[in-house]
Amino acid sequence: MASSPASAPISLPLAGRTAIVTGASRGIGRAIATHLSSLGADLILGYASNSAQADLLAADLNSSSSQTRAVPVKADVSDPAGVKALFDRAESSFGRPAHILVACAGVMDSKNPSIANTDLEDWDSTFAVNSRGAFLCCREAARRLARGGGGRVVAVSSSLVAALSPGYGAYTASKAAVEAMVRILSKELKGTAITANCVAPGPVATELFFAGKSEEVVRRLVELNPMGRLGETKDIAPVVGFLCTDAAEWVNGQVIRVNGGYI
Repeated sequence: MASSPASAPISLPLAGRTAIVTGASRGIGRAIATHLSSLGADLILGYASNSAQADLLAADLNSSSSQTRAVPVKADVSDPAGVKALFDRAESSFGRPAHILVACAGVMDSKNPSIANTDLEDWDSTFAVNSRGAFLCCREAARRLARGGGGRVVAVSSSLVAALSPGYGAYTASKAAVEAMVRILSKELKGTAITANCVAPGPVATELFFAGKSEEVVRRLVELNPMGRLGETKDIAPVVGFLCTDAAEWVNGQVIRVNGGYI
């Protein structure tokens, strides 16, 4: 009786592609980076300050897979030089232009002030990372992502743009700017085969979400959700992963609100 042929290696959907993920050291960005690695992507892990967490993530990803590599890169996304360094490092580390940008780096004022009580410097610092940072990343991506198929831009926005909740004026406005910019970018990238979309989570159980919130506020947000719970990072990462694959080629210029029906 003839023996069965050896099984062919499984081809992962993002094998041979490089993804840059900003805000990758913790929270939603960390989950996205981990998920993209599981899909076969090599990774540039962009982070602002938490080198210990970024290094630990890179070590975990590199030890758990022989098919992908992960490189941590410290970069301030509000600085054009920092953003350029992410793309330069992708090319020098993996020998090819990046295929995917996931712009996830973000900040939120934990005081949740009304617009009347928002300090100008807090407004500016929010826009510096959330809007300026996303702009600089998208601009570099538009100039440098690989052409000819597989190019993807995914910016992480927020369902607060739809909810328009009091106390989040600066944060919501900064994310609304990102959504408008990405939808325009999708049209400007005509002819490149690069898609550009936003993923807009609702309340997700991360350090950024819990900062400054009382148990009562958290409980109220849980009760507002038809699913009866907060989102988890594992709820968001697969949606971003889908948008980065060839299966999502026909999804372009969209804002996908991943929030369990919160809004």
